[in-house]
Amino acid sequence: MHSLFTQSIADSIRALEQLGRPAALAFMENTAQALASCFKTGHKVLIAGNGGSLCDAMHFAEELTGFFRHSRPALPALALADPGHITCTSNDLGFDWIFARGVEAFGQPGDIFIGLTTSGKSPNIIKAVEVAKERGLRTVAFLGKGGGPLKGMAEFELLIDGFSTSDRIQEAHMAAMHMIIERVESHLFNLS
Repeated sequence: MHSLFTQSIADSIRALEQLGRPAALAFMENTAQALASCFKTGHKVLIAGNGGSLCDAMHFAEELTGFFRHSRPALPALALADPGHITCTSNDLGFDWIFARGVEAFGQPGDIFIGLTTSGKSPNIIKAVEVAKERGLRTVAFLGKGGGPLKGMAEFELLIDGFSTSDRIQEAHMAAMHMIIERVESHLFNLS
């Protein structure tokens, strides 16, 4: 039993170590700067994902609207997670449209759309990125498993590669989100 834990810990460390690569560091800094600029100019962030990635999207949003490490003004972020919207849209248009319609409803030029997908193959995230770009939103993608068709579509992207399951990828995504929020607070409020 201990060997299972030891292997899982080693895999988690291997996923997190990818955040120290130059491309990942640049992604985190560029995304933090884009978010800080977005908030400074009165714009907002829309975040989406499926399953555990939707839970991570809600976590990301609440860290911005609530508090992270310090007391500071709330930052406008919205996870596209409303069950009424999701079920209405999936029933009437199809599940591929649930996030794109959310971007249509809430996205404005100068806002940022963040899509979380451990495969890069989620049609509803791909469609949301397409709509976001059409509407003048900046785009960010958190990816895994080679990046799938979404690789190269977003302005900023993080790819956690080398894992066939989503858990290790999501752990690295969450760590990156926390680091980005820490940097946003530093940019906006001189907090660290």
